[in-house]
Amino acid sequence: MINRKTHTIRALLALPFTRALMALLIIVSLGMVFNADGAFFDWGTHRDMLRQVSVYGILACGMTLVIITGGIDLAVGSVLGLMAVTFSILSIRLGVPPAAAILLTLLLGALCGAVSGALVARFRMQPFIVTLAMMVFARGLAKFLSEGKKIPNYVVGPDGSYTEAVPFFRHLDTRILGGNLAVVTVIFFLCVFLSWLVLARLRPGRYIYAIGGNEEAARLSGVPVGWVKVLAYGMSGFFAAVAGICQAAQETQGDPEAGATYELTAIAIVVIGGTNLMGGRGSILLTLLGTLTIGYLEKILSINAVSEAGRLMLTGGIIIAAVLLQRSRK
Repeated sequence: MINRKTHTIRALLALPFTRALMALLIIVSLGMVFNADGAFFDWGTHRDMLRQVSVYGILACGMTLVIITGGIDLAVGSVLGLMAVTFSILSIRLGVPPAAAILLTLLLGALCGAVSGALVARFRMQPFIVTLAMMVFARGLAKFLSEGKKIPNYVVGPDGSYTEAVPFFRHLDTRILGGNLAVVTVIFFLCVFLSWLVLARLRPGRYIYAIGGNEEAARLSGVPVGWVKVLAYGMSGFFAAVAGICQAAQETQGDPEAGATYELTAIAIVVIGGTNLMGGRGSILLTLLGTLTIGYLEKILSINAVSEAGRLMLTGGIIIAAVLLQRSRK
């Protein structure tokens, strides 16, 4: 009887969800201990954590789809910067209505991702190389379109006063439900839901898992491997565009340098959540747990005034631990 219980406990601990949840609970427990004179127990701390991590989480939604196929997308940070600039140019400089500017930006982001997916699928190129090239190209295009300058959301009047150019930026970065939840957090949860819908309820989701598990077997089974890869990378670009719009709203400007190194944080979130880097296994729920883990870790270190160097080293150590835990399940 005891052996059976022990076996059950070990089986539960071997589940990716259990390990991801335990990692989150450990981080939260540390926050309760090192609470910065009670600051951790203030709802404002949790609200701000969700707002700060939401852009990373949106990127991680797309990264999850790509990694499950067995690929990687290093371009999401640069595409975010390009889309922040694009949205700002359309809405601020050209006066395009916000709805149309959003639609055009999302389409361009999806196109960037789809191009990467098409190159990976059609020419059998390594995703690392393709998305690295897209990362450099998108960053260069962002600087070219903005002429290397930030595009602020204000206009200067004749008397030298500053006036808000597009109120939509402020509306997108506001809080709702009595100031208890940021709009960008709601957008993040909508992205999580959309990713879950694709992976868990739609046929392309099953194809994504099949390709990550064994691409050749999936091809022989009639799975349209090329189109599914284009879809996965296209959705990654789409989510990068969503994140770019949110980033521009939060910063009240289109910054061509926005999103630099964000791809590394998105990958870290997916890995810490427990999605297998080799493909074929993972879920958006794991990514949600990984997002909260990274968010709470950053917030706890911040409220306790830990230096940036310490934060980076600790985050790196946690990523290594997460990968080692993945290896132990094999």
